[in-house]
Amino acid sequence: MQNKKLSIRKLVSYLNNDESEWGGFWLPNIQRPFVWSEEQICRLSDSIMREYPISTLLVWKTKEPVKHRRFIDLYHSGVKLTDYYVPDNTRPKMMVLDGQQRLQSLFIGLKGSYEGKELYFDVLSGQQKAAPEDIRYRFAFKAKAQVHWPWVRFKDIVFQTNKPDPQIAREVRKAAPNDLSESEDDLLQLNISRARQEFVNDDNLTYQELDGIDNPDAYRLDDIVEIFIRANSGGTKLGKSDLLFSLLTSSWDDADGAMEALLEDLNQGGFDFDRDFVLKACLTALGRGARYEVSKFRDGKTKEEIVEKWEDLSNAIKSVRDFVVSKTYIRSDKAMPSYLALIPLIFYRYHFPEKFANNTGLAEFLLRALITGVFSGGPDNLIDKLVRSIQEDGDFVLPEVYGVVRADGRNLEITPDVIFKQGYGSNAIHLFFNLWYRDFNYTPAFSGNGPQVDHIFPQSLLKTIKDINQDTGKRNLLHFRQEQRDQIANCMLLTADENGFVAKSGKPPKEWFARSRFDSDEAHRRYLEMHLIPNDPALWELERFEDFIEARKALIKDKFRYMLQTVGGTTA
Repeated sequence: MQNKKLSIRKLVSYLNNDESEWGGFWLPNIQRPFVWSEEQICRLSDSIMREYPISTLLVWKTKEPVKHRRFIDLYHSGVKLTDYYVPDNTRPKMMVLDGQQRLQSLFIGLKGSYEGKELYFDVLSGQQKAAPEDIRYRFAFKAKAQVHWPWVRFKDIVFQTNKPDPQIAREVRKAAPNDLSESEDDLLQLNISRARQEFVNDDNLTYQELDGIDNPDAYRLDDIVEIFIRANSGGTKLGKSDLLFSLLTSSWDDADGAMEALLEDLNQGGFDFDRDFVLKACLTALGRGARYEVSKFRDGKTKEEIVEKWEDLSNAIKSVRDFVVSKTYIRSDKAMPSYLALIPLIFYRYHFPEKFANNTGLAEFLLRALITGVFSGGPDNLIDKLVRSIQEDGDFVLPEVYGVVRADGRNLEITPDVIFKQGYGSNAIHLFFNLWYRDFNYTPAFSGNGPQVDHIFPQSLLKTIKDINQDTGKRNLLHFRQEQRDQIANCMLLTADENGFVAKSGKPPKEWFARSRFDSDEAHRRYLEMHLIPNDPALWELERFEDFIEARKALIKDKFRYMLQTVGGTTA
């Protein structure tokens, strides 16, 4: 292993460049996707300008035909890694094992763009001292049309060649709308000089090189996967599922593409399935247990079986997702407090597809489990116990399944308190509203236009009611605490249009529910019934807030009476 140093500009010019020294720098397919935000890239640039050290990179020099891809230049949120794959080859190349996020960030900032915007530098920033966690040198991604002095495109500073720093500073100064003061001119020259020093002249990037060309037996692909896992498992750069997926991709050429295609299919309509969930579902369906263990992917069987049975596994997962949409009124990620509740159903669908299709008790199980939070905390052991029950019975027998859940010390009972403890921002409030507002359209044409939870009595209005502070004698204590303001009995579901700035937007209930807003008595009545609003205008007054809440709780309890059954069958 050797330590080598390069300037930032030189190393960035080596990325994706097969004509550069040792065939250029590339990313092995075992690397996870790029995840840094604009702010993180800007903070990295500020850190470099402040002469903070960048951690050492880890690079493998090899001629092996390992699966790899290019660094992303024009980054956007919908980017697909498969679009950056490079054909296998036996040419020399440098594979980045650790440091992808930093190098990818530098490549985007100095060579590419982020969501169509390029990296700009405020050439008059940096004068004030700043704490280590604060920004001193200001960087930002901007569209060209939004750029004004003193923001200058940073790549134009870094990639100027054959010009001394003072000449570059003079050319930058020409863009200023007014003459600069002497101090501003000094600061401009200082910043140009510093940027050139840190990004161009000094060898600020250190990388450890694992030489698999001169020492091919020391660093082969299996060894590199192990080194990659160890290098990344000590920090927060990779999750456990990323590490396991790296083992899977080392032996499956199409792993990334197959996973991307499955997740794209699953997440249509506003869900948020991820790779972590898919891998856990695969392990469980194949009888390996729900817990993540690297040994499972090194047993010579598990990852091979995932590849072999991928089509059946992915069909089982998609089938359960379709069941959720069609049978439970859960239509979006907001109404899915725990995706892990689906894993026993995936096992059942994978092993008993015909029984799965005809089992009428699955929706009750899923809704009850989600509402009561059965799969919160660490549910791996519970998932394994449910799987064993399904295996032993050869079916998903509801009483047996409920018995397993109870024996694990988890509560399945739905009581009024379970409903009324939900509030604005709680995990399950959208689940209740999905069951409540079954006629709402949960698949809007544009993201962000879905139904929104809103307060009936606006927070701003409730905060005007204050009590006397006994210590000071002043009336400055809020009468209604946050949990009172946010409770489900003071919440309703509105369309994005209804909840817009010129619509509900803080209107008190006496205005929002007024008969004058509706075309007819029938339309007014239907609206109140849909939202379970007590049809007594006197209760819509601020001073009757507590009476309104009690009346609405009674309507909510009656709405969900069909669910307030214990597992034994009595009404709660």
